[in-house]
Amino acid sequence: MGLFGKKSEKDKLQKKYEKLMAEAHKLSQSNRRAADEKMAEADAVAKQMEALPN
Repeated sequence: MGLFGKKSEKDKLQKKYEKLMAEAHKLSQSNRRAADEKMAEADAVAKQMEALPN
């Protein structure tokens, strides 16, 4: 992969997971239900990452 190479599927999912976890943390301070929903989305993304071949 070069300087401008495409990101792998795992890299994309990792970035999405990190974004969802950050949103969940922010929401946990004001809206617990929304935070739990974001955590569930992040968990689904984590399972997708685990399912990918290395």
